[in-house]
Amino acid sequence: MTPAERRAGASLAAIFALRMLGLFLILPVFSLHAHKLPGGDDLALVGLAIGAYGLTQAFLQMPYGVASDRFGRKPVIVFGLVLFALGSVVAALAASIQVVIAGRVLQGAGAISAAVTALAADLTRDQHRTKIMAMIGSSIGLVFALSMVAAPVLYSLIGMSGIFWLTGVLALAAIGVVLYVVPAAPAVPRVNGGRFADVLRDGQLMRLNFGVFTLHLIQTAMWVLVPAALVAGGGLPLPEHWKVYLPAVLLSFALMVPAVIIAEKGGRMKTIFSMAVGLLVVVQAGLYAFGRSLPALALWLTLFFVAFNVLEAILPSWISRVAPPHAKGTALGLYNTLQSVGLFLGGAVGGWIAEHFGSGAVNLACGVLAVVWLVLAASMNPPVRRPVAGATAR
Repeated sequence: MTPAERRAGASLAAIFALRMLGLFLILPVFSLHAHKLPGGDDLALVGLAIGAYGLTQAFLQMPYGVASDRFGRKPVIVFGLVLFALGSVVAALAASIQVVIAGRVLQGAGAISAAVTALAADLTRDQHRTKIMAMIGSSIGLVFALSMVAAPVLYSLIGMSGIFWLTGVLALAAIGVVLYVVPAAPAVPRVNGGRFADVLRDGQLMRLNFGVFTLHLIQTAMWVLVPAALVAGGGLPLPEHWKVYLPAVLLSFALMVPAVIIAEKGGRMKTIFSMAVGLLVVVQAGLYAFGRSLPALALWLTLFFVAFNVLEAILPSWISRVAPPHAKGTALGLYNTLQSVGLFLGGAVGGWIAEHFGSGAVNLACGVLAVVWLVLAASMNPPVRRPVAGATAR
């Protein structure tokens, strides 16, 4: 990769990670903190405070993607980061659970994922795009693991308001990164302004969109069960769950790297992609049949993160290659919308299934969904490399 491509990948991964940081940092601590707020004993409101972020992300990813096709990537990203920072301030100053919800809604309105991934595609050549998308996609798993470790410590030091202030300051710092560190974006073709119909008619794109929806639904559905399983089956108290998460994520990164190299340099993207989806099926079957002890849980979680990180690297790269050049932001907007819908529905549906049919039914449902995805993946054509004009002239 050129120095400009490496700089683009690292800086955009940092910006993308900030979006997930706003979601993940409150997960280990907010339900306990909420009891200190008026209205915080209402579990429905607590759940809404956590999930409102993902819900507004789902509604606004598409408009942000379309806007980035029409007005440019960087202005849209900066606008989203400003909204994210404002939402952090509202949540930091909140004196009730309702005001926290308003702040989370405003945070989620900074739905910059589509514009960030479209800019990453603009700034990289085909032969290196999956590596860049690996940096961006893997930031989700890394931020999740780090949040599990850091959130309790940060909460004890600076409190919940301090955590929100911290995310707001980081958002403002990210604006400086966008303006002064991320390389200048090449001109984006605007033949018909990123028409939504062009994306909906593309069978390849829609199968990839189904994939990212499935991946993130499975992710959040699993985490309805995993914490309780680690406590009950593994005998691991909640503050020590990071001892499983962190090694699992780090080991998965080590296994992901050769897989991405084989996919790119070996021209075997579809093969690696299908193997990763198949691994999701194996993980759900393993959790259903052999997911009770701590060693077993650690194994299945590690394999899940391997599949998750490989797919997070390949999916947006594949989308960016097959999307019409004039509708790349629109395509990635729909992609990120369905990612957010999957995150939101995974928790809601996973919790409902677990409550009515037991935890094993969640693994079975996720396994069936992964099998459907595997069948759809088998009928896809491998992506064809295309030159990216202006990607090296930075």
